[in-house]
Amino acid sequence: MADGFDLWHHGDLEVGDGLVDLAVNVRSGTPPPWLIDAITASLPDLAAYPRQEAAVRAVAARHRMDPERVLLTAGAAEAFVLIARAFRPRHAVVVHPQFTEPEAALRSAGHMVDRVILRPEDGFVLDPAAIPADADLVVIGNPTNPTSVLHRADDLRELARPDRILVVDEAFMDAVPGEPESLAGASIPGLVVIRSLTKTWGLAGLRVGYVLAAAGLIEQLAAVQPHWPVSTPALAAAIACSNEHAVAEAAAAALDTERQRSYLLDNLVAGRTYGVPRGPFVLVQVAGGTVLREALRAKGYAVRRGDTFPGLGPDWLRIAVRPEDVVDGFVKVWRDTAVDL
Repeated sequence: MADGFDLWHHGDLEVGDGLVDLAVNVRSGTPPPWLIDAITASLPDLAAYPRQEAAVRAVAARHRMDPERVLLTAGAAEAFVLIARAFRPRHAVVVHPQFTEPEAALRSAGHMVDRVILRPEDGFVLDPAAIPADADLVVIGNPTNPTSVLHRADDLRELARPDRILVVDEAFMDAVPGEPESLAGASIPGLVVIRSLTKTWGLAGLRVGYVLAAAGLIEQLAAVQPHWPVSTPALAAAIACSNEHAVAEAAAAALDTERQRSYLLDNLVAGRTYGVPRGPFVLVQVAGGTVLREALRAKGYAVRRGDTFPGLGPDWLRIAVRPEDVVDGFVKVWRDTAVDL
């Protein structure tokens, strides 16, 4: 707990047997068969230690950058731990509400952390002027979990300083059609971009992600990373998810997510959203959120509680985007339950 917020709580803790999962932001119907085949084909090589070179080249080619600017990690979560180990910020700032793992990792490494809280009445939109000028490490999500807000790349560029590490968590960027505000591949001093293969490809159990940054920053992060951090099957997944076919499929999936998100929002009667959601989830404020969440659970649906995110409270719920047939069942229960409250 940090100031009353359980920074280690994640959506998977909301899910249970028999519940329809709208709490975890992993795309439905994944991993696809071709990805399972690629992972399965790597299994005969398990006796050998993992070799990363091919996967690093594949990720670098996908983002049109040099391989020395890529670091593969055991999911985005490991990247946050490496950042907390590799750098020694005097004034670390995390922009909230957002994924709590970065702050938790920084605190676990002994760093003091300040919070900049974005406000719902401002649409949870970043004002670069709100970031303290002396902050030498800044962490922000884009699009942000749980608000689903996509910040302007130009606003993020304003945060860059020669003496500042700017960490942009783009774990959900490939769920945004065209990735319009991505900084992946950008040459900005101190920029560290974190990406994940978990969400779009359904690989939460495999643990694979990567960091994109200047070669010098990658060297600092690699220096505190254990040997062989990414398994052979995860390396196979990184290669498979970086080719042209996979990128095209992810782009099509992002369009599906956009349509499904609109359908969900159009049918949610009770509750209020702030800002413009662009990620594969929506954040809703509704009176009696805790009671509603428990009532939904009793009727077979799991949604993510919002009160573990700094800047939010018990009347906030995060709902994952799902196909229309799932939404139809959920919305009926949501409406009936909200009315009963």
